[in-house]
Amino acid sequence: MKALPALLRKIAGRRLLVIGDVILDRYLWGDATRISPEAPVPVVHVTRESETIGGAGNVANNIAALGARVEVVGAIGEDDNGKSLRRLFAAGGIGFDERFANPKFRTITKTRVVVRNQQLCRLDYEEPWNPPSLGAAAMRLIESKVREADGVIVSDYAKGLLTTRAVQKVAALARAHGKFIALDPKPASGIRFTDLDLITPNRHEAIELSGLKFSSDQAVDLAAVCSRIWKRYRPRNLVITLGGDGMLTSHKGDVVHRIPTAARQVYDVSGAGDTVIAALTLALTSGASLEQAAHFANAAAGVVVGKLGTATVTPAEMLAHAG
Repeated sequence: MKALPALLRKIAGRRLLVIGDVILDRYLWGDATRISPEAPVPVVHVTRESETIGGAGNVANNIAALGARVEVVGAIGEDDNGKSLRRLFAAGGIGFDERFANPKFRTITKTRVVVRNQQLCRLDYEEPWNPPSLGAAAMRLIESKVREADGVIVSDYAKGLLTTRAVQKVAALARAHGKFIALDPKPASGIRFTDLDLITPNRHEAIELSGLKFSSDQAVDLAAVCSRIWKRYRPRNLVITLGGDGMLTSHKGDVVHRIPTAARQVYDVSGAGDTVIAALTLALTSGASLEQAAHFANAAAGVVVGKLGTATVTPAEMLAHAG
């Protein structure tokens, strides 16, 4: 991208608001050379531990890493994992309003055990029977933040914070204040939405959103998927991530471009979707066309999947990748 330096300079002046399910990602790194005498499972000798921001927080982390200002709205408890997230937010330059903290909420945490760069298992800490909520007071706070932002990203990880009512209210606030609004959807949540500026499902999610059925021996008709999503949800722009096949862009139901992957090596696809919606929204709110924004996001994702674990990409890495 010849215009990449100029686009990165514009992005540095953007301010985004991210709303969604915030997660703490913890990693236990080690090696396994023997089987436990207690059960037929490997014994992992842990050599180090690390923590990073996951879920909607990873979208915010990607925005901050690309040089823009960002604030995240999500539920965090007063537990140790919540304190870890606060430290990570502060270290990453991510804004978080303490009025969204909930002392009765258990901070959602995913702990991954990684052996020789391969994930062995994942331990999830959450309380699905006690989901957080965005009530009237929270919406008043959110409206004040929407007014100050250039765009809003709603990041659904199906943990309960985002409901149809909440998403529709946030969308109405964004439209009322003339702000760009994007959604990374999770069809399993059953959230209903229409008339957003951007949605970024992966291939499987896009098929679910379309309601179309394809047999295992049948090629997926992505043009039909895009057309059906437009009829159902009317997103101004649709970008479908296709893993190793890159991504597809669609405008008002028509396929516009198919972009091959920019990844040079793939270690871990965790969080790549977060990178895509962060980069797309930053580029589109900075004046880029959908095609330019898609190439920018595709390159950003290409860098991130070359790293292990939940990761981000910096402007310097984008320039190096482009060179």
